[in-house]
Amino acid sequence: MRRLTFLFRPSWLILAVLVAAFAYLCFTVLAPWQLGKNTATSHRNQLIADSVKAAPVDVAAVLSDPADATHVEWRRVTASGSYVPDSTVLVRLRHLDGAPGYAVLATFRLDDGRVLLVDRGLVSAVEGSRPPQVPDPPAGPQRIEARVRMSEGVTPGKDPSLQDGYRQVYSIDTTQESAVLQQPLTPLPTGERGGYLQLSENQPGAFTPTPLPQLDAGPYLSYGLQWLAFGIMAPLGLGYFVYAEIRERRKEKASAATTTRGATTSAEAAPAEATPPSSSDATAPTTEARLADRYGRSRG
Repeated sequence: MRRLTFLFRPSWLILAVLVAAFAYLCFTVLAPWQLGKNTATSHRNQLIADSVKAAPVDVAAVLSDPADATHVEWRRVTASGSYVPDSTVLVRLRHLDGAPGYAVLATFRLDDGRVLLVDRGLVSAVEGSRPPQVPDPPAGPQRIEARVRMSEGVTPGKDPSLQDGYRQVYSIDTTQESAVLQQPLTPLPTGERGGYLQLSENQPGAFTPTPLPQLDAGPYLSYGLQWLAFGIMAPLGLGYFVYAEIRERRKEKASAATTTRGATTSAEAAPAEATPPSSSDATAPTTEARLADRYGRSRG
């Protein structure tokens, strides 16, 4: 157990906390976020595909059955009534064929008296970004075909305004347009925000239809799987670093033990070796012999 005490150092504790937090975010926030977008996109694509094949129904049937709100958007409907005069509202920051444009809104009064918000389509801006002269919708009784769309909501800080002679907004929202036009609008049952009608092509009062989204699930599924993989790889990476640290510590400990044993063996072997003769002992006989030769003393 003592070999793992280094994990309680501040650097390792901080690393472990960061890895745990990252893995937690991957599994609880990031991956569900992308997988949720994939589910929502697939659901939307299925609704669009079903609406293309299904015959349109009367909008009164949709208004009378709000319980099935999750499957209402993109449904093709027909409506009989007439456009309300002086109900034009322009939506800014739209594009048509890659150039600045506006979405044109109006209100449509059904034969039963209820009033719906209608997106008549897109028009191109003139002189860079100014709205063109928008013709009023046709007067008199009309029968239109459209798709049910969900309100976009209101962008904070982008309030409605009156510019170039038109009431202008930044998003298509039934509640906001009701306040701008000072008309009680009936929202279609598409959820909490309510919905409106988006005219199909070749309809009375229609401009260039807003294109349908591409029926492509997008990269959300792969992104979600990648976040799940990252959440798994992060703890595995931390485990590898811990294993590498333990392995290096074992190597250092083994190397230190080898060095210590070598030094001990050398110290124990040194006294057993024969002591070499000193230089004085080696030279003594030779000196005595020279003195005997010089003074004629006997060597014996």
